[in-house]
Amino acid sequence: MAILKFLRNKLSQYMMKTNRLVLLRHGESEFNLENKFCGWHDAPLTENGEREACMVATPAILQSQLDFDVVYTSVLDRSKKTADLILSNMNRAYVPVKADWRLCERHYGNLTGFKKREIANIYGEDQVQAWRRGYDDVPPAIDVENRYYYTIRNNPIFDDVPAGQFPLTESLGMCVDRVEPVWKEIKQEVLNGTRVLICVHGTVTRALVKHIEGISKEAIQKVNIPNCIPRVYEFNMKTGDLLGGAINLGDPEYIKKKTAQVAAIGD
Repeated sequence: MAILKFLRNKLSQYMMKTNRLVLLRHGESEFNLENKFCGWHDAPLTENGEREACMVATPAILQSQLDFDVVYTSVLDRSKKTADLILSNMNRAYVPVKADWRLCERHYGNLTGFKKREIANIYGEDQVQAWRRGYDDVPPAIDVENRYYYTIRNNPIFDDVPAGQFPLTESLGMCVDRVEPVWKEIKQEVLNGTRVLICVHGTVTRALVKHIEGISKEAIQKVNIPNCIPRVYEFNMKTGDLLGGAINLGDPEYIKKKTAQVAAIGD
């Protein structure tokens, strides 16, 4: 009987239908390079950010023989441009891209446009790290004196944001709540067999990691996501269960180095 049970379990595993999801943070942006809080400011990719999309993310995806039926991005250019470069280099430019404002980076409030080191020198490193990594810590709301206030508020890419939902600042926890509805929609697509790439932002990837992996508020504060490192998940299409953990594609030493850079406040 034990042997029959073992064989049934093995057969069940063999016949299990699964599907994979790829989660990716965009390439280096101009504000990443300058070590500034970016949030909802529409900073473009740097030349290095474009290189990361073409020479870091794309080869890792191709070597793993991954393919996509649809790509989800935010409405911000750095997210969409990274996705476009990856698809172009995969010879998959025809794959539809769905840009959703709910996948925009966390709004950093009045920190937007300031260097992280500059803010740390004013408020202290502990406070800055709390704003960056804490779950419920909310930066000061952006005000009209901030040079990016009107640039952000008047940007037509945000025209689909419903009245009353345009943020002035957000915590990580607020970002987690914002992305939950769109994540449920994406997960259903994955369970239906659609091969999905999500190409978004640092805090949004962390928010999605929390939903996907079901980790605690405390644990997500220690998660750091480097630019253009594909993070792969596999799901049981029948039960919706996550199979195993995340797999980061690429050179382990490179990933370790870039992850440490993301965690640090920097110069």
